[in-house]
Amino acid sequence: MTTAADAQQRTARGAARATALTFLVVLLCGLTLAMAYANKARCAGGAIDESGRSQIFDVRKDADVCYSDIQFLWLGRDIDNHVFPYVDGGITEDGALTGGAVEYPVLSGVLMWAGAIGVTNDADFLWHSALLLTPFALLTAWMLVRLAGPAALLWAIGPPLVLYAFHNWELPVVCTAVAAVYVMTMLTGLSVRTRGIIAAVLLALGFCLKLYPGIFVLPLAMYVLTEGAPRGPRRLRELDVAGAAQTLLAAMGTVAAVNLPFMVAGADGWRASITFQQLRQADITTNSIWYWGHQLIFGRDAETSTTWHDLVAIASPALILASFVLALWLGVRRWTPTSPFPWVGVSGAMLCGFMLFHKVHSPQYTLWIIPFLVLFEVPWSLVAAYLVADAAVGIGVFRYFYALGVGEGVDLTEGIVQFGVWLRTALLIALFFLFLRAELRDRRTPTPHESPTAARELQAVG
Repeated sequence: MTTAADAQQRTARGAARATALTFLVVLLCGLTLAMAYANKARCAGGAIDESGRSQIFDVRKDADVCYSDIQFLWLGRDIDNHVFPYVDGGITEDGALTGGAVEYPVLSGVLMWAGAIGVTNDADFLWHSALLLTPFALLTAWMLVRLAGPAALLWAIGPPLVLYAFHNWELPVVCTAVAAVYVMTMLTGLSVRTRGIIAAVLLALGFCLKLYPGIFVLPLAMYVLTEGAPRGPRRLRELDVAGAAQTLLAAMGTVAAVNLPFMVAGADGWRASITFQQLRQADITTNSIWYWGHQLIFGRDAETSTTWHDLVAIASPALILASFVLALWLGVRRWTPTSPFPWVGVSGAMLCGFMLFHKVHSPQYTLWIIPFLVLFEVPWSLVAAYLVADAAVGIGVFRYFYALGVGEGVDLTEGIVQFGVWLRTALLIALFFLFLRAELRDRRTPTPHESPTAARELQAVG
């Protein structure tokens, strides 16, 4: 017969295991980040020219696959001149950014500026930026292990973190998206409405970093509207319309509050980041289905015409929007008398639609989807396939650029890139539907001071 003392001992052992696992995952994540920095630092240091550029960068960035946007953008965005972003900047008619304008939303621009404080060359800029970004990766690992248990090792020691942790400024935005799920799942002492508002603010901050978390606000508001409960014979007035509205307003207010100072101080520089992305074409640097689809249809040597780019400019946002509508509709269908609205699953599906149809698919976007692969009970064979596809693109594309640059044959490297692009495309389609149906992973062991209902709510938010 089980006694109260036995139950307490089991709970204590479970809490101890959870604490040990959390420590291990965060520690391993730190070691992986050290490897990630060492990987990118192969392109930095040594002889530095008068502009602060490591001379070895142009020699090794493609051949040795150590390129990073962080190091590359030391020049060309006035980061080397320590110009505060957006305030004094703009964009030329041919799409070249000037002054302090950068192509990212404002909080990423501020991070870029902050990483350059006290820096005089790209090697130190890479190092300072790595120090600035590292806490976000560690916090993400801590939240994921508390949410999904051992599956968090996929984030902590997975190849994508080595390849992309310091490739661009992705770690803070991933952290905000995971933090929103953490708030909704773990802070069960607060009402669904309160958690929804906090999560909306976090997603809005993510929007001000790299846009994509902003798309999760709508499914979050749907979850708040339905009060996180299964569908019942309730009338419209029994739904939390006020809570859903407050969730949306919290997100919009946060975006406005963050962006307004930049809009006032330098409207041209702020608007330039938007114009830059609008003007960007689906070229060889974008790794998207639009560029490689053109090659597949018209042949390798066919030039992408203005007509094709105009078509992409219309088709890409239209298909992204259609995928969002489909994800929300399928999510509503999963809101049944036995299941709450699956806001996390809908968010994951919307991200798949965005990554699939956007005209740009930079390699580091893999970091966006890894937390969903951690959180959901996705078959590990599918996860492995995604990692293979990612490596084929993330490594192959730089070897492809190197072969093009030195005039070597590109049949092999181009084939590897195309293999990765089309495998990734198929997997994103599969994940779109899988995220909408999969259950969230069970942590198995309780964490200290956890609410008794937290484990049940972990499945509810899915």
